[in-house]
Amino acid sequence: MNGFGNIKGFYFVGIGGIGMSALAFYFAGRGAAVAGYDRSQNQITESLEAAGCSITYSDETTAIPEFFRDPANRDVIQIVFTPAIPQENNILRFFRDQGYSVAKRSEVLGILSSATDTIAVAGTHGKTTVSTMTAHLLKQSAVDCSAFLGGISKNYSSNLITGSSRYTVMEADEYDRSFHRLKPLIAVVTAVDPDHLEVYGTHESMIEAYNEFIQKIRQGGILIYNCRIRDQIRIPRDVKAFSYGDCPQADYRYSGIENKGDYYLFNLNTPAETISNIHFPFPGKINIENLTAAIAAAMNCGVSESEIRKAAVLFQGVRRRFDIRINRPGFTYIDDYAHHPEEIKAFIGSVREYFGNRKITAIFQPHLFTRTRDHAEGFAGILDRLDEVILLPVYPAREKPIPGVSSEMIFQRMKLVNKRLLEMKNIPAELDASELDVLLTIGAGDIDRLVAPIENKFREAG
Repeated sequence: MNGFGNIKGFYFVGIGGIGMSALAFYFAGRGAAVAGYDRSQNQITESLEAAGCSITYSDETTAIPEFFRDPANRDVIQIVFTPAIPQENNILRFFRDQGYSVAKRSEVLGILSSATDTIAVAGTHGKTTVSTMTAHLLKQSAVDCSAFLGGISKNYSSNLITGSSRYTVMEADEYDRSFHRLKPLIAVVTAVDPDHLEVYGTHESMIEAYNEFIQKIRQGGILIYNCRIRDQIRIPRDVKAFSYGDCPQADYRYSGIENKGDYYLFNLNTPAETISNIHFPFPGKINIENLTAAIAAAMNCGVSESEIRKAAVLFQGVRRRFDIRINRPGFTYIDDYAHHPEEIKAFIGSVREYFGNRKITAIFQPHLFTRTRDHAEGFAGILDRLDEVILLPVYPAREKPIPGVSSEMIFQRMKLVNKRLLEMKNIPAELDASELDVLLTIGAGDIDRLVAPIENKFREAG
């Protein structure tokens, strides 16, 4: 089973996460017994249960299915966990104490990566969109691919894509240096803005980790990087390198963007040819840059110009990435996963470019206490570009509270007058359709739980 020998069962501690669930779907689809634990039920866990996976929402060891709980079976069972799970979790502790094989998600991806020709997409922002676009371009071509994605592709209604090709697209996550487990044939690096400084300490240390990832590219492999980060990366001697973006010297350079209202036209210069008038219906100029990275990767796998053109027109996006939920005269609602200042800047810029001078209201949930502490000033400056902002409490994820760190840090630094601090439970009642034009929900925490209530309220109002 692609490097897992006699393993018959996989237990995922944190199975409902976007990265963990893709692996769970993968192994379940190959006939393994799959079970897992998560704190709460969501659409992903419901889909996993429908696929035959056994999931519990209590961390009591008695909730573990008998096959996985019996230490006599530990030699044919692989335990997988995500760093988002606290180390004191009862289930994780049980498996470790009983001598089971316990691996991080990144270690499992690393094993799968070594058994396939991996296209690994890294970057502090943009990697989910670029990896999903790359997988889509390959999947719509004769080349084909499999993919483990960090979001739900709207084209394929899944974060797992399976195929018969030798290529596999994976996100290369920099958190906890997870991407150092991968050995890609092709690596894409979208950005190296400061993030996860709780792991790296300094921006310089984080950039060094990206360079270490780049050194993992197989001999004779390919590096595709954003032209704006050329001075921050080191290109290995035995690797072909191509830059992308709108820089004059970029190997894959987009230009001549025309906004046609509900789609873009643009040109793409490649090392071999110029592809004119690419029709791209997905909003936001930043996504033309993302598509350029994906095209560079796909063309280096053998995807043709005509296949690129056809696939670009069909791209529907990723759930929670510029995810337009309602769009009618007088009211638009968009949900987005952006959680780093540069991501939010790009998202807001795209919204402004797409919707012009309409009033924009955003509900923002900061993600992680450390990121709030490190980037409070940056968040405030970017949110000030909006017309109205509602700030939610910090979503802690894997972190414990840090004294003095809260959404108030951002709130106090904002110059915008029209701003509020609210609890998430109060949001639906506080929103008044008569006062809204373009509404955004922004964040990587559990703010996604607001999407359905907001959507239902304003669909009824419409």
